[in-house]
Amino acid sequence: MKPFTYERAGSPQAAVASAAAHPGARFIAGGTNLLDLMKLEIETPAHLIDVNGLGLDQIEGTADGGLRIGALVRNSDLAADARVRRDYALLARALLSGASGQLRNRATTAGNLLQRTRCPYFYDSDLPCNKRLPGSGCAALGGYSRQHAILGVSEACIAAHPSDMAVALRALDAVVETLRPDGSTRSLALADFHRLPGETPQVEHALEPGELIVAVTLPPPPGGRHVYRKVRDRASYAFALVAVAVIVQPDGRGRVALGGVAPKPWRLEAAEAELPRGASAVATALLAEARTTRENAYKTLLVERTLAAALAEARS
Repeated sequence: MKPFTYERAGSPQAAVASAAAHPGARFIAGGTNLLDLMKLEIETPAHLIDVNGLGLDQIEGTADGGLRIGALVRNSDLAADARVRRDYALLARALLSGASGQLRNRATTAGNLLQRTRCPYFYDSDLPCNKRLPGSGCAALGGYSRQHAILGVSEACIAAHPSDMAVALRALDAVVETLRPDGSTRSLALADFHRLPGETPQVEHALEPGELIVAVTLPPPPGGRHVYRKVRDRASYAFALVAVAVIVQPDGRGRVALGGVAPKPWRLEAAEAELPRGASAVATALLAEARTTRENAYKTLLVERTLAAALAEARS
């Protein structure tokens, strides 16, 4: 690990001011992903800003009947919150599908959204990776790609986003609230927060340098039946090969989001119009632009079967 300086910020304003004064600085809370990357010298920030003391760890109701989740709410606390379990069950189930109990006790809402891919070629500094070293190439394209993305990929990168929480938040129409170094605030729909790789896979989200996530807000509860299904190689502490989040209303309308298949949570609202025709029609619409390799082509069929099982459960 390369040397770095460290400070504890006393307020959100102080945190973003310090980030502006230290180009390349990183915010740290749980550190469940950042510290691993620092040990491998994939992330090499010269300055760390500890944001754990900023008071952003509350879950509060909003005036319109929604929910505001502080950036520092731990994943375990969010999954256990009575309002989340009752009104946003999809989120609670997705959170409990992620990582392990120990990691959920440390991981934060903002950190979960910002975690980086678990592509093995990204973690291996002896191999080319455009996320790690732009312009070096993508070893996964000609390598072992069983766990990689089939949607939203490019010639520069086929890595998948690892978050379960983000898939549920996408289905719930979440909005990310931020504070910029100049003191201004903004709100970003989660649909626009994560970026597809294109020719710049190292640019993974829409945050500006030094911009701090302060909360995630959810609109009023969508109602309906909530189901989250995750297919993985083992029952715990494993990332999704395919994950499906569905919300189905009594009249048959609903929402569908996928995980494990794209560089961001994957939802196509147009595909949801196919729900009355069944899982196969929805999957066909979702996968219309899929680009597979020999190792990950199985994911197209796995999406269809997992979606069918999730919809059957939601409609039962």
